[in-house]
Amino acid sequence: MKINFRHEINGEKLITAIAQDYETNEILMVANMNEEALRKTIETGKAHYWSTSRNKQWLKGESSGHVQEVKEILVDCDMDAVILKIKQTGAACHEGYYSCFFRKININNKPNILGLNNEDIDVISERLFNPDEIY
Repeated sequence: MKINFRHEINGEKLITAIAQDYETNEILMVANMNEEALRKTIETGKAHYWSTSRNKQWLKGESSGHVQEVKEILVDCDMDAVILKIKQTGAACHEGYYSCFFRKININNKPNILGLNNEDIDVISERLFNPDEIY
């Protein structure tokens, strides 16, 4: 069996990577990995990803210090997505939250998903740091 790097963005073959807290099972972030990022993750035990916006590989926490220590890697049935069970140091989100999933859509408002209003979204976490101070 081989990992299926079938998702292509800007000519780069990728898999979807989901970072999940290894103790609480909270989903912290979703990113992409190319073959090199997955290889470096396995070799170093630290999460590496492929940035589609910067078109380059990056070690999570290289500029912020908020690294992800990989405890386990799960692969889905199509072999085109992985779950990284991680120990997160600091925040996973570049906006300063522990998880990138810090907003919740208030479905009771029956929001128009193409144009969400402030009352349609609730922030459900506290910010751990101000991203303007790091980036």
